[in-house]
Amino acid sequence: PPGFVESSCRSRIFWMKLNKLLLQGKFFQLEIYDPYSGPVLLDEKLASRCGYGLSEDMWGNPVFRASVLGCHVANEADELFSLTVNIKVSSFPSMRAAVTYTYPMYCSYTSWASREIVCEENYMEVSVKTDVPAVSNDYTVAWMSALPETQNVAYQQWQLMFVSPSGRKRITVSDAVKLGYSFNNTLSRVYLRAPYHSNESDFSMVSGVNMNMVTSTSMYRQRWLLLLIDTTVSCPVDGISFTDTALTWTVPRVIPTLVVQESTFLSTNIVMGVDDQVIVNPKEKNYLLEHNETHIRVTIPIGADGGKLESSISGGVYGVLYSIDLFLEHTWTDAGWQTTKYTVIKSITTPFLPQIPTVINNTVPEERLFNVALGHFLPDVSLVAIAIGNVPFTPREAQHHGFKIYETPSPNRTKGFILEVSFDDPYVLKEYVNRNETKYTLLVNYTLSVGPEMTLYYHSAEVECVIADIEVPDAVGYCDEENLYLTLPTFGLHQYWDLYLGNKLLNRHLALTNGYLAATNSTHLILQIPLFAGGLIYEEVSFQKIIARFDVALRKVRTMETLQMFSISCTFNSSAFIICHPDGTIMVSAQMKTVPAIDMSKTKLRDSSCKPREYSEAHAFFKFHVTTCGTSVRFEGDHIIYENEISYEKDTLPGQSIPIITRDPDYRLTVLCYYQAKETLVLSAFSSDPAASHSFGSGTMIPRSNTAAYRRVRQALNVVSRVSKDESFMEFYEPNMAIHKQPMKPVFVEVELKDESPSVELYLENCWVARSPDFNSTPRWNITVDG
Repeated sequence: PPGFVESSCRSRIFWMKLNKLLLQGKFFQLEIYDPYSGPVLLDEKLASRCGYGLSEDMWGNPVFRASVLGCHVANEADELFSLTVNIKVSSFPSMRAAVTYTYPMYCSYTSWASREIVCEENYMEVSVKTDVPAVSNDYTVAWMSALPETQNVAYQQWQLMFVSPSGRKRITVSDAVKLGYSFNNTLSRVYLRAPYHSNESDFSMVSGVNMNMVTSTSMYRQRWLLLLIDTTVSCPVDGISFTDTALTWTVPRVIPTLVVQESTFLSTNIVMGVDDQVIVNPKEKNYLLEHNETHIRVTIPIGADGGKLESSISGGVYGVLYSIDLFLEHTWTDAGWQTTKYTVIKSITTPFLPQIPTVINNTVPEERLFNVALGHFLPDVSLVAIAIGNVPFTPREAQHHGFKIYETPSPNRTKGFILEVSFDDPYVLKEYVNRNETKYTLLVNYTLSVGPEMTLYYHSAEVECVIADIEVPDAVGYCDEENLYLTLPTFGLHQYWDLYLGNKLLNRHLALTNGYLAATNSTHLILQIPLFAGGLIYEEVSFQKIIARFDVALRKVRTMETLQMFSISCTFNSSAFIICHPDGTIMVSAQMKTVPAIDMSKTKLRDSSCKPREYSEAHAFFKFHVTTCGTSVRFEGDHIIYENEISYEKDTLPGQSIPIITRDPDYRLTVLCYYQAKETLVLSAFSSDPAASHSFGSGTMIPRSNTAAYRRVRQALNVVSRVSKDESFMEFYEPNMAIHKQPMKPVFVEVELKDESPSVELYLENCWVARSPDFNSTPRWNITVDG
């Protein structure tokens, strides 16, 4: 087919290349056509013995090379050469139903040197002109040791004498063929072809390079003519070194076994080539060809033109392999030989070179778009899948979702993959940090197909971007005659931050419990806080005015860090009120409207020493603690109720015609404060947690007249409980002190009724110990049951 075969003749070597694209999914074989015996299947043994080589070039195309002195090459006067190759192609490994393409090649070569040596990948070949003088006068040459054997050379028959460390071996040409050698003569030349590492070969170190050497003499006897030809050949087997950036190929400049008189050695030409092309000016391709008295060196940068970079995976690590097919041709003269042309062909592949991909964050925060570059890769790498936040996508699915993925080329013939993801994508992690910033985190896992084997490679990346894109809300407060109001934006509320009243989360339940009204629209939250609702702080209280403050804290949801305090403070005019503080302080502004009017300075509490702090014609202001001024306590359900009363001292009300003597005052105002039992128990014998925050109680005032129909029935009892340190009941623990007792140890409790009424008796029904002051808390340990 057109474009299937490409061939050339370089120096004395046939080159043939097959197009791998036309062999995809197929199998092929090469046959060498012999004009006398027909086609011969090419295998490794035949190749090394007959001067053939089959390999692949840097791009995977099959390459066939053959010496013009090969076994099946037609030779016309050592000038024109032809070789026919059969290319068999089949769709089956067994090569059945194969199609055969016959391809003839021709080569013209006339510039033969006196001696030509070719060091191929799989064989060494030396050819010598037969008109060279047979014997040198230099009797120090190693092959002269073959002279004693010449008496035994067969008449009109070529024989070979091998000299190795194990001794001398003289064999016929047919026996040499059996050992893998090939020997023949043409019109004007004799050649020997030898495999590497044969039994007759030897190794030597020349200028730091290992050389494989076959020392041989070809002998022919006819009548009075005895022809001895030095067919020694020596080729380098190493000399390759690598760095991260270049490879270096070193070949000895002077090879002692090939130069009879080193003092007469003269190097006349050194050229290098890639594939089958001579590189006239190596510097143009960044190659370096240099030589000195001992070495010839070729240095090739990794990735240079003419070679092939190929991606590879080793141990889960991405890297590259660089391969290049080089040849070196060195021509010299010396006294023993007129001219020697020395050609070395070398395919070089670097070891695995790790190339860890880099992730470059090109994100521009103002665009709110992640821009992440992953590279650099060779063209043989493709992206097959990507996972964002552990959610996998094919490239098509990723594009459909809204991600942008595209390749970007680099000047050094590599490429990278660009990924663009919006900050607002649901698969991007978002974290509120600092005061007004968001940390956006993009977690990416790449799956790539690498190299011709399409090995999967995985690479993960984590990219972060912190931007100040959050506006911390600012609250606005105002008041009316009876309420305080707090207005703040709802953006970020409960997502980034929460409102706290003291140490309690200000949620709907707490607002309802404290008597707040909450309303929201699309942008703001409005809190209405009545003047006497829970959670207020009373900065100043008198019968003339109340200065009330409401404080809430804006805290981060995750860390509870306080970002801002919002505070509203307003002054209210209130004629009558009662405030029940968490610490048990009660403040009462009482308004007593009687006819005739009462002298407010003469009002008092149960304890007549407790007088008003301030008063006017119609108001009296009292401030006292629940443990003073004759305040009584009782329990109703889950509430503790403290009661006192404001009364007027006079025995009779002004204006009455007939004085009436009574134990009760003529005017009374009952003051009640209600506390949740689980919040505070001021008179309890066992202390609650001192760090706990307590709530305000709720209060009410009930006026009572002197009319019998409205006479108050006393229900409030003044009961005090204490815990004694021992059975003597002489020393007692201080109130609100934590008491620790071991199990089964006695507890001495005193309960005292301080009511003066003779009609009231005290019966102790139940007494128990619990972990908290909540009357319904469990577990509980009974001290007395049913009295």
